[in-house]
Amino acid sequence: MVDIKPVLAKNIIELRKSNNWTQTELAEKLNYSDKAVSKWERAESVPDIAVLKEIADLFEVSVDYLLEEEHADKKTPPVLSRQKSRNRFIIASLSTMLVFLIATITFVVLGLLSVSLPIWMVYIYALPAACVVMIVFNSLWGKRFWNFVLITLLVWSILFSIYMSFPKDNIWLIFLIGIPAQIIILLWGRLKKIRFK
Repeated sequence: MVDIKPVLAKNIIELRKSNNWTQTELAEKLNYSDKAVSKWERAESVPDIAVLKEIADLFEVSVDYLLEEEHADKKTPPVLSRQKSRNRFIIASLSTMLVFLIATITFVVLGLLSVSLPIWMVYIYALPAACVVMIVFNSLWGKRFWNFVLITLLVWSILFSIYMSFPKDNIWLIFLIGIPAQIIILLWGRLKKIRFK
């Protein structure tokens, strides 16, 4: 009977490297520690069946592929194609630009209605909305690090929107809220989700 640990280890290493991921990046995607991934790749332990399924889904292969010593098709393992990455970027960009299209339509309609308010403010209000859209798409397809950058932009764009909406002498104090909020975001970014198995 074939020892499954080295076979699984070889396949995980091959798939991870073909996607240009580090052990840490793979661990983050699986919500595991990089130590657990390292043990799998050194054939010291085997993930449980639920995690095997997660790994297979992540790499877009079957569980059988992970457990087979020789693969029927000698092709390289599936990699997130450039076109798929490009499509994801385009979808996220289109969605973000949709926010600014809506802001432009609002700007034009308010301009045609001769509203006495400063209609250019719709673009200021579009900034936090665009950040929310980018956070959603980055959470689905991007790297965890960028979520913290986008959350920072969201906080400061909201504060800027409030600052621009209420032109008073002491309104600049609103930016003081951003200081502890930024510290919270930085500390939150240092937390790591870890499941020890």
